[in-house]
Amino acid sequence: MLRRLGVGLAALVAVVGLVACTPASPAVPGGPSAPGETSEPGTPAEPVASKDVGVQLFQWTWDAIAAECPALGEAGYGWVLTSPPQEHILGDAWWTAYQPVSYRIDSRLGTREEFAAMTAACADAGVAIVADAVVNHMTGQDSSGVGWAGSRYDHYDYPGLWSDVEGHFHHCGLTENDDIQSYTSAVQVRTCELVNLADLATESEPVRARLREYLADLASLGIAGVRIDAAKHMTSADVEAITADLPEDLLVISEVIRGPQEPIRPEDYTDAGDVFEFAWGRDVAGIVQGGALRLALELGSYEGSATYLPSDAAWIFVDNHDTERGDQTLSYEDGQDYALANALMLAAEYGRPVVYSGYAFSDRDAGPVQDADGAVLDAACAPGVGPETADDDGSWVCQHRWPLIEGMVGWRAAVGPVGDGATTSVDGRVVTVGRGQRGWFAASGNLDATTGRYRTGLEPGLYCDVAAGPPTPEGECAGQAVEVDAEGFVEVTIPAKSAVALHVGARAAG
Repeated sequence: MLRRLGVGLAALVAVVGLVACTPASPAVPGGPSAPGETSEPGTPAEPVASKDVGVQLFQWTWDAIAAECPALGEAGYGWVLTSPPQEHILGDAWWTAYQPVSYRIDSRLGTREEFAAMTAACADAGVAIVADAVVNHMTGQDSSGVGWAGSRYDHYDYPGLWSDVEGHFHHCGLTENDDIQSYTSAVQVRTCELVNLADLATESEPVRARLREYLADLASLGIAGVRIDAAKHMTSADVEAITADLPEDLLVISEVIRGPQEPIRPEDYTDAGDVFEFAWGRDVAGIVQGGALRLALELGSYEGSATYLPSDAAWIFVDNHDTERGDQTLSYEDGQDYALANALMLAAEYGRPVVYSGYAFSDRDAGPVQDADGAVLDAACAPGVGPETADDDGSWVCQHRWPLIEGMVGWRAAVGPVGDGATTSVDGRVVTVGRGQRGWFAASGNLDATTGRYRTGLEPGLYCDVAAGPPTPEGECAGQAVEVDAEGFVEVTIPAKSAVALHVGARAAG
């Protein structure tokens, strides 16, 4: 069954209030125009009020997410990707959450009741919840143990759930220790073990049936979608079968890491729903660091981009919890380059964006700060977070609140993700994006500030530069007010390796 942006998630992603700003212009008769179109002559343009941006709040507790959702909704975020909610092994490392012991919704991030309360609170704020679902494997522990909620387990025996005797696990017999040794072998990738993690026989109907029960349980708690972790290590048919009984309006996004010369490709999984496009984050890193920003807006859309998923099936990101621990993508440690890459992602027409927000670390295995019992402490964003912030290990980086990123989330919500009226122009290392009368964006790859006069397409008037952050609830600009003249031009100075962004939902008083 093909699953795209479902009705349930789309209902929260569309037509929800935008960032607080000056009073909106009168409604356009018949509702807002399609993204990129202009209004009827003489009729002020209206914000689109589209919310297709997700944010991965990595290792945030359910209580902390619930508390953050009102701010997320106001900023223009449409949904949150949570960390895995099922019971897991004990330990301090971040990856303990990816070693299930049972499918009880009881983890170091919170209880079942807290998870349900989170989905309800976020829905009230116009923000949907997508849960990270670990369904390919169980633990990688060779010795017996007890999980977070008290469930006992062995590597290949989970009482009342899985049993090696009953054929619930793969033992590929193709490599030493049954671990994957070559990603050029599809059989190894799908039947051998990923770093000793007990690999479930997901082609087996009893296994599929039990996994369907788990996902149905998550759906009953109010989620709007699931991220299928390690989907690459199952067939697309397995993913389809496991998600088959979910409500039609639930979003399914598979994690399939694209690798050169590998036989398993993200495109193989589009029949099961949407897929994360890892190539975008890898490619944009070099583009931003090199300064040729126009290439970032062409990723996935230009002729010869066959190594990218179709745009309507792709979710893109600058980094996630895996890639920030590697060296192929940017991360919060890259400061302004990282913020600029996110801004370009939010201005791009290819795919749909997911912002990442995690915690600072120097040890790549380090988990979030926990109490004496191992429960994760609630995340808290310090005032003034941004690319210049010095982050101590364990502190919450809160990238989703960085001024440029948060301002561009509101920009995208106001102008819409795509449209026939969208325009792009390039002047040296400055790239501009126009969205008709709804918005305009300019980004510079220069190492010094760049001043210029640019055509915007916006109606004359004063606009807040939301690249400095969204307006205050009282409608005051976080940064400068920019005047669009009678001919639709602006004269602005774009900071080094940064941007200027204007939209109709953030008009300046004056």
